[in-house]
Amino acid sequence: MEKYVVLLAILLLVICCLSHVRSDLLEHRYKVDDAVPLYVNKVGPYHNPSETYGYYSLPFCQPDHVEEKQETLGQILSGDRLVTAPYEVKFLQRKDHEVACAKKLTSEEVSQIQAAIKQYYLFQMYCDDLPIWGFIGKVDRSSTNNSEHKYLLYQHFEIELFFNKDQIIEAHLLMHPNEVLELAEGRDMDIKLLYSVHWIETNAHFHERMKKYSAPRDSSIHHFSIINSCVTFLILFGGLLIYYMRVIRKDFYDFIHEDAAVDREQTGWKCIRSDVFRYPKHRSLFAAALGSGAQLCILATFTLLLGLLGVFYPFNRGNLFIALIVLYTMTSGFAGYLAVLFYCQTEGKNWGKNLLLTGSLSSVPLFLIFCFLNTVAVFYQANAALPLGTIFTLLLIWVSLALPLLVLGGIAGKKSHGEFQATCETSKCPREVPSLRWYQGTLPQMVLAGFLPFSTIYMQLFYIFISIWGNRVYTLYSTIFVIFIILLITTSLITVALTHFQLAAEDHRWWWSWSVCLWFLLLLLLLEIGLLWLLATLFLLRVYGLDLLLHLPHVRVHGVLRISAIRSAHIQLYQE
Repeated sequence: MEKYVVLLAILLLVICCLSHVRSDLLEHRYKVDDAVPLYVNKVGPYHNPSETYGYYSLPFCQPDHVEEKQETLGQILSGDRLVTAPYEVKFLQRKDHEVACAKKLTSEEVSQIQAAIKQYYLFQMYCDDLPIWGFIGKVDRSSTNNSEHKYLLYQHFEIELFFNKDQIIEAHLLMHPNEVLELAEGRDMDIKLLYSVHWIETNAHFHERMKKYSAPRDSSIHHFSIINSCVTFLILFGGLLIYYMRVIRKDFYDFIHEDAAVDREQTGWKCIRSDVFRYPKHRSLFAAALGSGAQLCILATFTLLLGLLGVFYPFNRGNLFIALIVLYTMTSGFAGYLAVLFYCQTEGKNWGKNLLLTGSLSSVPLFLIFCFLNTVAVFYQANAALPLGTIFTLLLIWVSLALPLLVLGGIAGKKSHGEFQATCETSKCPREVPSLRWYQGTLPQMVLAGFLPFSTIYMQLFYIFISIWGNRVYTLYSTIFVIFIILLITTSLITVALTHFQLAAEDHRWWWSWSVCLWFLLLLLLLEIGLLWLLATLFLLRVYGLDLLLHLPHVRVHGVLRISAIRSAHIQLYQE
């Protein structure tokens, strides 16, 4: 297993190194009058960046030969579909009011462009791998009557390129508000699109050209987010410290100095020591949740580390998806090893079935959600629709790499498993659980176990969701890594506290209770998303797919911490 960890660390370094490789071609050096690559990517409403379509899905002017740029797997997954633009750009060659094309629009095409302008459609282009955006038109709302609004199409685009010697540093796209064409619905129209290219010299260096995309906004809010998380952690830690100093210490003291001659009735967690390590029900599903949660927790940790190393610079078009696929594949062995190890320790017999359940616990629900979303995207001809070749590639990666690693990890867990290290014998008949008070029930524990971890991350979740379904790019990986560490610590503390409260109430059914409590955290995440966007069922299903990844790592953290906390408490008791 140690060799496996070393291999994963080496893979992490390789990904980091490859992401910073720069050859002469990738340094984008040009000579005078060299052709500068200019591609159009996608178009979609400004207020819903997740809804994107091909650039030429609208009746724009097309070049004589439309050529698609070859994309990597990560770029296809991110929805990029780059094709040649109808504009020609050459290095240091200035152009003014150059005619891109002249076209006659039918009445149906005019109505299509009017609908796009009404929804504030935004298009994206890439000039020398630098992203630029522009609106296709604007709405003149000078009239209070909606039926009298004017839909104006921009006819002149100006491309400003900043260069330093033989390299392009920055790119801007400007729309001239005075050079517009009013679209008249219900009749054909002739349009002429113009473009200009202006070159401006700058002293900025090539390696600094992505800084403006990664510059953080509202940094004070992120600092306040960290302070809020730290305060929540300190309050929780202080309260638990005072509780354990006063209650647990007295509990141990009374038990150690108890007169052996007096038959004194035991209460609290001490009287269920013969039931506390009774194996959980549905142990195969329990072990699968631990294995899948551990895999996704490791996946999240390594992804954040790659972000800290600068691998996911803004608009790198696919590095994040490539890293997620590689890390998920390589960490499948951890899931199989931990799941089968725990399953065999709890005297499970059918470890092959448990291994299959572990591999399908997170992948099958996400695959079903993907099939539904991809079907909807294909129906609407959106860029989110993946080609069949890409789908087969992903399935091939899972079958040929992830699945064998999962099996190898399961075999290693089967061979290395030992007996379950319980500190006391388990009775044959389970003890009857007494009636619990209302605040000891499942629902209050759900609120407490879900609300406290959620309170440490809700601010950063806002910005993460904006980067997923909004127009911002999340680049503060250092901040989210600190919040992630605080989240793990807060989860640990609340886990230990709720475990003790449950055992003190003489309730030995603690194995599955922490899993149920985590659903409240999931509910809070869904509620926040609904309040922010109020999107349709399509995007709510996407949220569920994302929150499944957020849910399973906490399952692993809760389960491992509860087992270790109970085991250490009983070891200390019997050592005394």
